[in-house]
Amino acid sequence: MAVFTSVTEQEFSAWLGNYSLGTLLELQGIASGIENTNYFVTTSNGRFVLTLFEKLKPHELKYYLNLMSHLARHGIPCPSPVADKQDSFLGELKHKPACIVSRLSGKSQMQPSVANCAAVGAMLAQMHVAGQGFDGRMENPRGAAWRAAAAQAVTKFIGAEDAALLQSEVAFHEKHALAVLPQGVVHADLFRDNVLLDGERVGGLIDFYFACNDSLLYDVAITVNDWCMGANWQLDAEKTRALVEAYHAVRPFTREEADMWQVALRVAALRFWISRMYDLHLPRDGELVNAHNPDQFRQILKNHIAARGSIINLMVPA
Repeated sequence: MAVFTSVTEQEFSAWLGNYSLGTLLELQGIASGIENTNYFVTTSNGRFVLTLFEKLKPHELKYYLNLMSHLARHGIPCPSPVADKQDSFLGELKHKPACIVSRLSGKSQMQPSVANCAAVGAMLAQMHVAGQGFDGRMENPRGAAWRAAAAQAVTKFIGAEDAALLQSEVAFHEKHALAVLPQGVVHADLFRDNVLLDGERVGGLIDFYFACNDSLLYDVAITVNDWCMGANWQLDAEKTRALVEAYHAVRPFTREEADMWQVALRVAALRFWISRMYDLHLPRDGELVNAHNPDQFRQILKNHIAARGSIINLMVPA
């Protein structure tokens, strides 16, 4: 959903006056924005990113901005919000909530190596550990209630076979919830384009605007379903093993998590199959739509169901 709000250098310079970030040198739009409008900002004090929020409201943004600030203070390479002269992370620009954050090093790697997958697995675990000290809380807005409602809304747009699969899978996860597993702060959208790699090192985790409190294993499954996917939407064994073993070395999986691994992979695939169908068929009014093809996650889900057991079993403490 590529939504873009135009901001001129004059408009931004006036807004920037409420910060102690020096004078504007360059303002460059980032055309790849999905949920929000983003600009690269260079000032006499350094490099930053400006975000205008196209959907989220000010009361919702407090959780995300405070979370990023918390994680950055605890050594996680994520955007650190900059406070204005009134000590607030959130302002308003072009009648929309807006913030400015630190710009991180690195770039997205769409063809990740085994070493890249391991680095992401370790960093995800470090983020989960650091998040245990965060006192904010937000229920998953894409949780079970949303899945049921969104699935019902998109059913009329799909064929009978897909509708039956969708209905049965929603019902399956109502009976096999991950709520009994270790919970905490999750990124919930750690796809390849939301990680900046600086060589073999993770330079940054970005786009925390789906973050929430949920099962930590669910977050691992979302990440594996994107980073470790091989031919025909089957998991690549070597990449999957590298990611989950690197994660386990930082935050060991529990026996209960190991038992629910296949369920987690399925619900992670279901969430994105539903959201991509919803974005395709029911876009928000006024949006320029660049919706992802939902067929990818339908096939990933079907492959996980057919596997009846992960290609890689999770490690657990002896």
